[in-house]
Amino acid sequence: MPDRAAPATKLLIIGGAEDRVGKAKILKRFVKLAGGKSARIVIIPTASSFQDEVVTAYTEVFTRHGAESCAVVNPRTRIEADDAALARVIAEATGVFMSGGNQLKLAQVFAGTAAGDAILRAHQRGAVVGGTSAGASIQSEFMISLGDEGITPRQRSTQLTHGLGLLSGVIIDQHFAQRQRYGRLMSIVASSPDLIGIGIDEDTAIEVTDSREFTVLGRGGAYVLDCRRALTDAPEARTGAPLLVSGAVVHALPAGSTFDIVKLMLVDFVEQHPDLGVSVTTAASSRP
Repeated sequence: MPDRAAPATKLLIIGGAEDRVGKAKILKRFVKLAGGKSARIVIIPTASSFQDEVVTAYTEVFTRHGAESCAVVNPRTRIEADDAALARVIAEATGVFMSGGNQLKLAQVFAGTAAGDAILRAHQRGAVVGGTSAGASIQSEFMISLGDEGITPRQRSTQLTHGLGLLSGVIIDQHFAQRQRYGRLMSIVASSPDLIGIGIDEDTAIEVTDSREFTVLGRGGAYVLDCRRALTDAPEARTGAPLLVSGAVVHALPAGSTFDIVKLMLVDFVEQHPDLGVSVTTAASSRP
């Protein structure tokens, strides 16, 4: 699929476990969106328990794909995250990338601080903001900070925390198929039907544009959960009980799918044929 123009892109949200040592197509795309050879990338490893290794790995892959520079912003506390010097580093970036790890830690340190506000401003001025795993979840308005895994949605099986709010009106979950997180995302969306759930597989990303459309990239799929007109027993269900959810709409979107988050509809699909080196359009676009 040909690369699209970078200026319209705001977010590159990765479901975790992305390729970093091979062709690293998703991370290569992040560098391109950040300006290619002019890319000035800030790496935020705060969520990780292996921060030195994370910084080394992402610095290597970003510079290998042509980034001009990589800086690190890694506050340990909210007090450190209020340091104006860190905000200035983010202000100079053309791309901000948040690693995986503990998303609750990431939210506790960044949300509502000078560094967190600097990420929002970077997003607003057109810098691409990317993140993987925990760094994906925190980009939505609300995020799942704790939760049981499994296929069946259950009452009160998850905990919500406020995210950075880069993508409003949605809640993002990651490692989606690999860790069987369908149930926990459905339980949240069924209980809060004004939110749209987006689940992203490993080594898979959604590239979100200003128009609130996203295109799926990578080896897996993305899933959109819509419970706006579903029936549920969430108000009466006992803690831990399986939830009734009837009438939910689920969109399963492989790589090449472009989806409108506002209209909640597929707008284009280009089937990917990596072995042939070509892309073949197999579904008519709904664009005018």
